Amino acid sequence: MSASPSALPGSEQRHSARNNRRVAFATIVGTTVEWYDFFIYANAAGLIFAKLFFEPAGADIALLISFASVGLSFLFRPLGAFLAGHFGDKLGRRAMLVLTLVLMGTATTLIGVLPTYETAGLVAPILLLLLRILQGISAGGEWGGAVLMAVEHAPRNKRGLFGSFPQLGVPLGMLLASGVLTLMSGVITPGAAFEEWGWRVPFLLSFVLIIVGFIVRRGVDESPVFAEIATRKQQTRVPIVELFKKHWLLVVLAALIFAGNNAAGYMTTGGYILSYATAPKGLAMDRTQVLLAITASAALWFVFTLVSGYLADSIGRKKTYLIGYACLIVTFFPLFWLINTGNIWAMVAGLALFSLGLGLTYGPQAALYSELFPASIRFSGVAISYALGSIIGGAFAPTIATALVQATGTTMSVSAYLLIVAVISTGAVLLTRERKGIDLGIDNQAEQEVGATIFDRRTTSGTASTASTGSAASTGKVDQGV
Repeated sequence: MSASPSALPGSEQRHSARNNRRVAFATIVGTTVEWYDFFIYANAAGLIFAKLFFEPAGADIALLISFASVGLSFLFRPLGAFLAGHFGDKLGRRAMLVLTLVLMGTATTLIGVLPTYETAGLVAPILLLLLRILQGISAGGEWGGAVLMAVEHAPRNKRGLFGSFPQLGVPLGMLLASGVLTLMSGVITPGAAFEEWGWRVPFLLSFVLIIVGFIVRRGVDESPVFAEIATRKQQTRVPIVELFKKHWLLVVLAALIFAGNNAAGYMTTGGYILSYATAPKGLAMDRTQVLLAITASAALWFVFTLVSGYLADSIGRKKTYLIGYACLIVTFFPLFWLINTGNIWAMVAGLALFSLGLGLTYGPQAALYSELFPASIRFSGVAISYALGSIIGGAFAPTIATALVQATGTTMSVSAYLLIVAVISTGAVLLTRERKGIDLGIDNQAEQEVGATIFDRRTTSGTASTASTGSAASTGKVDQGV
């Protein structure tokens, strides 16, 4: 059992600090690579896949199918979450991180060498969808392992900040994906060359990134919480059964908390705004300019996600979430009003406002989720909640938005749809309890089992105050996450 940093000799404190920095770097690099792969597909789906793989269906239907293929991967995220959660709770967090990274990178690289419908007929879209499914399985298992490595290694008073590091991989992955696409589309292979072969380069680049991510992730220590569980041989036999038997309501609430952020985020990360703004029958804005605007918004999303990590440690996870959802709710309608002007600077302003709420509702998620679930089933809990939230929220958000505009002729319907999902997520946040600073170690399993929602008034002897306030000082236990 590890001691707190203040109790460690100077050399051990320095080693602990170095290890924490290494873990933080590894989680950021790994998740950036994973989400670069994921977003390259989503952006390509909005830009070019409808024409290259689904064109025989007709322009409108092809675009719907292309966006639906983005959502298809979400349906397989729970499978990835179930598998990674099961083995992550039994075999460890680090092994799952390496495996999911390799799976995602392999699938993405193979997309870069696929034949198109013109050369291979139906085989082309079938292969594309199969590789997208593999991406979904990988993404479903990736997030839980990354956040637990970050949060379970973190000092007790910095879990919000450390937990925001893997979250930074999403805007960084989006920044990298949109940046590479911008470079290929506007500089290296503009016009017809992009459609002929330029779109393949960002996918093939994944092969290089996966090597970097693999080396970095192999170099980090296993989570101290799981290391102690393994040493004591206290792994749960079937973590998923235990999770749904005792904590099904918590899984539902955690999934709903994420749904609003995910639905909103997939307006940009899922390629919807990119497609809507550049469509010849729509706003017909310059593709490179729109990609640059989305790249800028990803940079702001990164900043606000990092800020939210500090806020989560300062004012708590719940308050940060509530501020973030309030910011999102007031920007849903102005976002599309500004985009609909057709002016690129108005779009930049709208996306900048939008990114504030996205960051504040994404940064605290890792710490919140990790503190909600007991140590022995924590990987399963956070991974499955995240996967289910992504299905409810972002899976078909671009498809739904496209269908709504085609049916109503106005983006007001899209804003209303996002508003409804965000309000539901806000309600789910209010139904959970703040557990900031709770001891995450296996010795504190009894306290972790109770009091995570406002419906659960159970307490453990001598720990009622920590369950409600999140202070672990009264338990007398050492935090395994230090």
